[in-house]
Amino acid sequence: MRFLGIDFGQRRIGLALSDDTALLARPWRTIAAGPTPEGSATMLADLIARLRADEDPEAAELGGLVVGLPRRLNGEDTQQTAPARLFAGHLGAMTGLAVHLQDERLSSHEAEQRLAKREPDWRLRKEQLDAAAAAVILQDFLDGRPRLDPDAGADT
Repeated sequence: MRFLGIDFGQRRIGLALSDDTALLARPWRTIAAGPTPEGSATMLADLIARLRADEDPEAAELGGLVVGLPRRLNGEDTQQTAPARLFAGHLGAMTGLAVHLQDERLSSHEAEQRLAKREPDWRLRKEQLDAAAAAVILQDFLDGRPRLDPDAGADT
């Protein structure tokens, strides 16, 4: 089962996908945001539906959505927290998929640092930043999930 990580923004939305074992996240793509959180949710729900209709294996196996939740360093909400919650609620209702909110504090900073190691040109990094931030958000979510012990129940 795969998860789709989402870095919601007012201008762009970064997307990341997990592998089919839900262990590793990778940047996937960046799309333009809609005029409102509801509009952005509609656009992304349409993209997911189109991919599923095309039987894209990455979209067909989606088991849940992970939306980054903006917070200040002290844990308080920012002015982007309410729009992100609104976006997540609409997206879940439109897709029928479970939506998980994941604290995204410092995700863009971490993504920028990772990209800077590979790409010295800031213009090229900027194009990749939203999807890379979505991958950081998704990986944090995946790392926090309980894992089934593959040896559990095995006779010793």
